[in-house]
Amino acid sequence: MDLEFLHPLYEHPGPWASVYVGTSRHTEATPQERHLTAQALSRELAEQGADDATCQAVRTALEELEHSSEPHGRAIFARAGEVVLDPPLAHAPLRDSAHWAPLPHTAPLLELAGEDPVCVVAYVDRRGAAFELRTALGWQDVGEVSGRQHPVHRTSTADWSERHFQLKVENTWEHNAAEIADALSVCQEETRADLLILVGDDRERRTVRERLPQRLDDLVVEASHGTGSRLLDEDVERARAEHVRQRAARELERFLAAREPGPEGRAGAVEGVPALVEAAREHRIDELLIRPDGPDAHREVWIGEDPDQLAVRRTDLKVLGEQHSWPARADDALIRSAVATGAAAVSVTAADPAADPAGGLGALLRWT
Repeated sequence: MDLEFLHPLYEHPGPWASVYVGTSRHTEATPQERHLTAQALSRELAEQGADDATCQAVRTALEELEHSSEPHGRAIFARAGEVVLDPPLAHAPLRDSAHWAPLPHTAPLLELAGEDPVCVVAYVDRRGAAFELRTALGWQDVGEVSGRQHPVHRTSTADWSERHFQLKVENTWEHNAAEIADALSVCQEETRADLLILVGDDRERRTVRERLPQRLDDLVVEASHGTGSRLLDEDVERARAEHVRQRAARELERFLAAREPGPEGRAGAVEGVPALVEAAREHRIDELLIRPDGPDAHREVWIGEDPDQLAVRRTDLKVLGEQHSWPARADDALIRSAVATGAAAVSVTAADPAADPAGGLGALLRWT
C-alpha cells in the first residue's frame, strides 16, 4: 500500500482522534442510528481525554455521513478541533471504534482502505470477449472484442480434411486469444484496474492469460464459471480476496528469502520491534509487513517530535538528544516513519500466519 496519502497526518503535532465507522448498514431510514453512533464515539473520545473542540469536529463529521454515498465506511482523523483527513474505507470495520493517542491510529487502514481493487472482468469465449468494469459503486460495460468467427469448433472425425479443418480452428482461436489479450491490456491501462478476472472455459482462460504482458501477471485471477455466465458480486469478492491473499503471500515469500543472510553476512529483512526501530531510525525500511492483530503491533514504543525519533525505551530517546517523548503503538510509530521516508506497507493477514514475521511486524530493507 502506498502511504503517501497519509502525509497530512504527520504535518501537525498530536494528540490525535482516530475514528473508524461503518456505513454499510446506514440507510435513509436510520438517521437516529447515525446520530447515536456519532454521539457514542465522540463520548468515547472524551472519556479517553480528547478536548471538546476535537470531539465536536468528529461528531459533526460523523453526522454528515448521513449524506455520504460511501458503501463501506470512513476513517476520520482529527486534532485541535479540525478533521485533517477522512479517507473512505474499502471494507466495513468489524466494529466502530475511537482512539485518542499521540499518533493517529493508521494501522487499520492497511486492511480497511488498502484493498478495494478496481476490477475488469473479461468474459472470454472462442469468438471474442466482453469487458466489464467493477468498482465499489457498481459495474459498467467497457468494451468487447469480436475475433474471427469461423471456424471456431472442432470436430470428432479423424480423416485428413477434418484434421486440416481442426488446424484452422486452432489458428482461429490463437488469433482471437491474442486479440483479446491485447485489448484487455489496453483496457487495464485505460481503467487503471488493479485486478483482471478471466471468466470462461479453462483452456480459453489459460490461452488468453499466456498472451497477456508479463507486467500483468500479478493482477490476473481466474473464475471457474463457464462461458456466458455473469459474475455475481460474491464471485468478484472471492476473486478479490484471492488477489489479496496471493499478494500477501508473495510479500511474505520475499521477506522469508531476504531474512537469510547474503554473501556478506547481512540480511535484507528484519523482524521484531527492536530491529525495526533501529531500521526506521536509519531510514532503511523499504516495505513494512504488518499483521494488525499481531502481538507486537500494539507494543509500546517511545516517539519524539520527528518520525525518525523512536526508541524501545524512553531513556534511549534521551540518549539520542530528544527532550520530549510520548508512548505510542509500535505499528503506528513505524507507519509514521515509513510515510516520512517513502516506504510502503502491506497487511499480511490474508497469508499463512505460520510464515509471519516475529510478533507480526517485519520489514524489507533498502540496503543491507
